[in-house]
Amino acid sequence: MDLDLRKLRYFVVLAEELNFGRAAGRLHIAQPVLSRQIRALEDELHVRLFVRDKRSTELTAAGRQLLDDGKPLLAAAEALKRRVAQAARGTTTFSVGFMPGITVTDWVRAFGTQHPDVEVELVRTTWNNQVDVLRDGRVDVSIVRLPIDQRGLKVRPMFTEPRVAVLPADHRLAGKESIEIVDLAAEHLLNEPGAVPEWRDISVQLRDGTAPPARGYTSIEEKLEDVASGQGIAIIPKSTSEYYRRPDVTQVPVGDIGPNHVCLAWIAPRRSPLIHDFAEIVG
Repeated sequence: MDLDLRKLRYFVVLAEELNFGRAAGRLHIAQPVLSRQIRALEDELHVRLFVRDKRSTELTAAGRQLLDDGKPLLAAAEALKRRVAQAARGTTTFSVGFMPGITVTDWVRAFGTQHPDVEVELVRTTWNNQVDVLRDGRVDVSIVRLPIDQRGLKVRPMFTEPRVAVLPADHRLAGKESIEIVDLAAEHLLNEPGAVPEWRDISVQLRDGTAPPARGYTSIEEKLEDVASGQGIAIIPKSTSEYYRRPDVTQVPVGDIGPNHVCLAWIAPRRSPLIHDFAEIVG
């Protein structure tokens, strides 16, 4: 049996929405059409993907597995189409994703010297999409900050750097030469808790169950706005805090948390000579 990527796309959207009406709206199809396509997919796979009643739609264990495996498959298909279209146009481009605070100029110049006929495109990424841009083909390589989902990726360490606490300028800890993570136990952390496991282990909010849902920031600028306005504090790499300095925010070193690890990542099965050459340049 060949898996129908259109049905898989319908499934992924429905799995994200868990509502047939909203999913059909996103897909620009009628709800009965979506229902028929999902039933057809279940028949083809010989499994039940959703449990549905009058009040809710939930994924089964098989559905959760298909979602985990299906999203990278769809992203790989999109990436394939982009690379084929590029080849058809007769152009050679090499796209590099990079996180805030990381300067890629020297590496890009060195790569351009080796490959003067290749057009290099730079894509600024965020915590939320630094891996997505690889999986959907927007970039060939991505300079990422760990932790990331490394499934299907080749990840090469580059360097580490210390992390700092970013606080409002009038915060009680502002001006300290250094603090410990326990000093932040009562603070509201704007990072995803999993990104700072040291804080997660001592957080008052997490212990008491009073932590509000984590906000999905699309840029470091948004996060710093919330820090400046007293909405919370953030733990970020030192280079990022220095690059985005502002007078209403201050940084304080945190002595007992691990460094941020910066790595070069790309899709593991790809064997492009350009990826190899760029990886050699960044070391």
